[in-house]
Amino acid sequence: MQISSTPINPPPKLLDQVRDRIRVKHYSISTEKLYVQWIRRFILFHGKRHPSELGAVEVEAFLTHLAVEGHVSASTQNQALSALLFLYKEVLLIDLPWLEDVVRAKRPQRLPVVLTRTEVRAVLVRMKGVYALMANLLYGTGMRLMECVRLRVKDVDFERGEIMVRCGKGGKDRVTMLPSSVSAGLQAHLVQRRAIFDDDKREGKAGVYLPDAVARKYPNAAAEWPWQYIFVSGSYSVDPRSGAVRRHHIDEKLLQRAMKKAVQAAEITKLATPHTLRHSFATHLLEAGYDIRTVQALLGHSDVSTTMIYTHVLNKGALGVLSPLDQL
Repeated sequence: MQISSTPINPPPKLLDQVRDRIRVKHYSISTEKLYVQWIRRFILFHGKRHPSELGAVEVEAFLTHLAVEGHVSASTQNQALSALLFLYKEVLLIDLPWLEDVVRAKRPQRLPVVLTRTEVRAVLVRMKGVYALMANLLYGTGMRLMECVRLRVKDVDFERGEIMVRCGKGGKDRVTMLPSSVSAGLQAHLVQRRAIFDDDKREGKAGVYLPDAVARKYPNAAAEWPWQYIFVSGSYSVDPRSGAVRRHHIDEKLLQRAMKKAVQAAEITKLATPHTLRHSFATHLLEAGYDIRTVQALLGHSDVSTTMIYTHVLNKGALGVLSPLDQL
């Protein structure tokens, strides 16, 4: 008599468990990649031993190796520690009090790089096309780079002159202004974007990534115009999570490279990036006399102390003090 046996599915591998848990927690795809990378490096560093066999000594050794041998920054070291905290708490479900006591690297207190109005103008006039439009939006609204890259058609209200920034840092929504000087250019861009959308629809590839709850509640929304990314990639790509072939938002690295070229062409020696435009937005508003609470709301800071850092880089010399040399 032949006995039929039901095949037993092996448990998922550790890194697959990490990915599954990250997606349950609705972390971004970039966070998923970083956490998986750090956990893999941690395991390989200790000769492929399972993390459940490791403890505080091994974690400290790994973090020390990153700092001493890898010469990583304090923020990168803390990023690795956050990945390990997630592994033990959320995936392995191991309560390890010692992990809370692991000392985080102290991040240096550095002031943000800020461009003057003249320098901002010199950079923006040297940028062309869609990158110029995006850079103007970054400086004109105070958005973060990825907040601009992920803007959707429905997030812009031309009549009210507002942009709704969805799911910003910390998962928070906020409203910022739509600069009137950008409005016409953005509307013209959306006309071209609509033509691309119509072509994609005819090809059956007009779908776009939606947050999980929205995708379940409105299954047809992914192929509707309001949910489309405003700044879109020039080609289709495969979604690493769903496997769907569709047009993703523009790669943020392209804007970073375009701005780097513009900064070099303007012969500006400051290490300015797209995020520098956000710093400049905040500083210039404070210079113009706007209340710091207003600037805090526009930037989406939870604590006003975060916004206070811009008071130290106002265009008034060091802390606004007149040098005694200039009084001679």
